[in-house]
Amino acid sequence: MSALIAWLAAASLAIGHWAPPPHLTWYWQLQGRIDNQVNAAVYDLDGFGTSAAEVARLHALGRHVICYIDVGTWENWRPDARRFPRRVLGRSDGWPGERWLDIRALRTLEPIMTARFRMCARKGFDALEPDNIAVAGQHSGFPITRAEQLRYARWVADEAHRLGLAVFQKNDPGQTRALEPWFDGALVEQCNQYSECGAYRAYLRAGKPVLNAEYRRRLYPGFCSSDERVGMMGALYNLALNGRLYRPCWTSG
Repeated sequence: MSALIAWLAAASLAIGHWAPPPHLTWYWQLQGRIDNQVNAAVYDLDGFGTSAAEVARLHALGRHVICYIDVGTWENWRPDARRFPRRVLGRSDGWPGERWLDIRALRTLEPIMTARFRMCARKGFDALEPDNIAVAGQHSGFPITRAEQLRYARWVADEAHRLGLAVFQKNDPGQTRALEPWFDGALVEQCNQYSECGAYRAYLRAGKPVLNAEYRRRLYPGFCSSDERVGMMGALYNLALNGRLYRPCWTSG
């Protein structure tokens, strides 16, 4: 059965989307004026805040660009915030202006998320970073199961591929084995700090990149040796992801 599932996942991939290499140097900035002179092969930028012109400039510099989109929480400052009915808005996730989404409400969320993914594609992004897919087990206000979470994450991956975008699993270490066949790589946070790096080995074995962001300065550069030993691409950032702190574990782009 697992072989059949893997085959169906592979068959669902859209022909022609970018296939990220396993050793992928990367730069992540979600706020502030974009520094497009960083020596990294891929940039990960906010989908709403980044213009098509900026994506084109980075392409001209030989960069690939990932589109950050939140798929698991509602953000009250986004231009499409009013499209979300109140019934799908749960408790705060701890960040100002953000609330968990009821990801079971697929008929409601799918057209909203598809519109976001299409925006990424129209702007010329190469890939998608769908944030907050791990809603099960959170204090979301909804009794969301891991099976429902898995279904939603796989839909996200399928929809991204249908639109010609590569897609990265964002965190959710507990479901990596089930998600890896659907995704083109993983972008994870603090896996050294929380001893979760081993959960993403399925991607490394499949020749797909695992991009790891750490935020504690005292862990740098120590965590780099651990990441490099297994083939992960680690870098130190600040939580604001505003470009003011970036210390990659590699020496060139």
